[in-house]
Amino acid sequence: MQLKNGRDRRGGLFGYGSLRNLRRTFERQRRRLAYKLKNPRLQRITFHTLRHWKATMLYHQTKDILYVMRLLGYKNIKNTLIYVQLEEVLFKNEEEEYVCKVAKTVEEAKNLVERGFEYVCEVEGVQLFRKRK
Repeated sequence: MQLKNGRDRRGGLFGYGSLRNLRRTFERQRRRLAYKLKNPRLQRITFHTLRHWKATMLYHQTKDILYVMRLLGYKNIKNTLIYVQLEEVLFKNEEEEYVCKVAKTVEEAKNLVERGFEYVCEVEGVQLFRKRK
């Protein structure tokens, strides 16, 4: 059962009692998985590795470095810029795909913006919008 502060009744976050127990469980499961998959490189994965991966994927999806910075709790943008570089290296050969929509009225444009589309340009009296897939 969850308490108000997000902790489990058994004492710790996720119900493991303490961060030490959570770490021990993570390490045990990681060791079992590395053995089962016969891939010793899995032993090098840490909580910090997962944090970097999440931030890189989030930047790739949103292209919003300030959002990633706030999520990670960084105070300086310089610390967050590494995720821009990682994303460029990981996805340099991948072409960006978009869903494109056309708006003829202000109401249609408003609905597209509310659904996450960004304005691109206006051609022959219609507005073009796009959103990353």
